[in-house]
Amino acid sequence: MPSLLAAATLTLCGTAPHAVADEMASRQWYLDAMQAQQMWTVSRGEGITVAVVDTGVDSSISELKGKTVQGDDVSNKPLGADVDKVGHGTNMATLIAGAGDGGGIQGLAPGARILPVRTVGAGLADASDPIMARAIRYGVDHGARVINISMGAPGDISQSPQTEAAVRHALAKGALIFAASGNDRDKGNLPNYPAAIPGVVSVGAIDSTSTVTKWSNSASNVALAAPGENIPGRCTKSEGFCDGGGTSQATALASASAALIWSKHPDWTNNQVLRVLLETAGKPTTGKIPSPYIGYGIVRPRKVLLDGEGDPGPADVNPLLAAGESASPKPLPSSGSTSSATPNRRSAAEPGSAKGGGTALSWGVGIGIVAIAGVAVTTLMARRRRQ
Repeated sequence: MPSLLAAATLTLCGTAPHAVADEMASRQWYLDAMQAQQMWTVSRGEGITVAVVDTGVDSSISELKGKTVQGDDVSNKPLGADVDKVGHGTNMATLIAGAGDGGGIQGLAPGARILPVRTVGAGLADASDPIMARAIRYGVDHGARVINISMGAPGDISQSPQTEAAVRHALAKGALIFAASGNDRDKGNLPNYPAAIPGVVSVGAIDSTSTVTKWSNSASNVALAAPGENIPGRCTKSEGFCDGGGTSQATALASASAALIWSKHPDWTNNQVLRVLLETAGKPTTGKIPSPYIGYGIVRPRKVLLDGEGDPGPADVNPLLAAGESASPKPLPSSGSTSSATPNRRSAAEPGSAKGGGTALSWGVGIGIVAIAGVAVTTLMARRRRQ
């Protein structure tokens, strides 16, 4: 199986003008769409630790000062949890819990704490299965209730036994694991791991019109979707902020959504938090649920926090596993050869819809994106260009 770490593509941003506070607020379109300001009057994610399993987290940046707890680098040649040479892990952490200071990134769950778990493999020194398994175990064993894995790679589930065991361990200890479904639907659309492991919440990406992006992987194991297009983050080759996108960003926002709900309902189990996330997600207007593109729908924590919706149900029943989640997820054929963007956004279960949801996916407010001139996106690997 290709290395889960070496094959994971991390979206890097090129040069862009320095963003002032009001500009950044307009660029973080999804916060208004999700009614973040209103939700923060009820919950900011306090008391919840989110493990960011990634390239490290630079805790010295203004948005993350005082937001992190002591983490670890679980690779065989560790440099430290706070070393992030790529910037990907730092950007995921800010999307989850950033303070927004000085015109920086405002996290969706600014009261949450970040536990950085660096998982940068060193060539043949690190096998992907053991390092990912160590990362998940470290996160849950050091107090993380939510584990965010904005990385992954295509592969055979039979070749990830240690990671599967770590997932079972984390679920048994009461944690939730969110992982990126992948960004290669138009380039192969293979199942991505660890997102495809039973019990992991696989997250797809939508844009500002609530439409699934053409590159967000579709498969039978996709559970939820979240905003993942035109998401600002710190540039990696210059000062300032640049726009990026991928199921990585969508995963971070799904993790933050869980933190908000769990903070408000600390007595709920992982299964109950997940159940209300699935129940209150924005559903497609047509087709079957779950959809192979957006799963049970678009995350809408406001429905739980502001509207009081969602039945937590039984504490000891995982709603994904109870629903018979397949151990061998079945992807849809790649539509990369199609020149039109519309067919790429259709679900096989919704052949008449150009969107993965239509008006029922609306979050109740107008959403738009301010075009940022001169934003360049650099990718490490074209194969997984957006994650």
